[in-house]
Amino acid sequence: MKKQVFLITAALLLASLLACGVPEPPPEAEDIPPAYDPAAENAEYIKLTPQEAQAMMSDDTIILDVRTREEFNKGHIKNAVLLPDYEIKEKAEDVLADKNQTVLVYCRTGRRSEAAVRALIGMGYTQVFDFGGIVDWTGEIVRD
Repeated sequence: MKKQVFLITAALLLASLLACGVPEPPPEAEDIPPAYDPAAENAEYIKLTPQEAQAMMSDDTIILDVRTREEFNKGHIKNAVLLPDYEIKEKAEDVLADKNQTVLVYCRTGRRSEAAVRALIGMGYTQVFDFGGIVDWTGEIVRD
């Protein structure tokens, strides 16, 4: 009788262990996903008016011109940083090191700035805003 109780107890214990499953080994370093950034997940495309963008401009704000060098040299917004739209994926992290810094993006008419903002959001930037084209800008324009 004692042997039967022991076997039943052992069988129940074994069944409960198998039901819980065997723990998986820890993932390899390359299998670990990057840190979760809830702000990046919630970033969305936002279009501002030039006046709204101008009100947001401060010393901590980056004004990003995504036109060509030639267009930039003909006239750009004061303190703007040039990063042509076709170089966003390759150079954004060098030019825009802080992915949480406010970045206001413009081009000539608004088409390239929208695409650039969407690309930056896709790269994890959380505070990027499109304010369209320099053709609608009423503030100061600097010519080189």
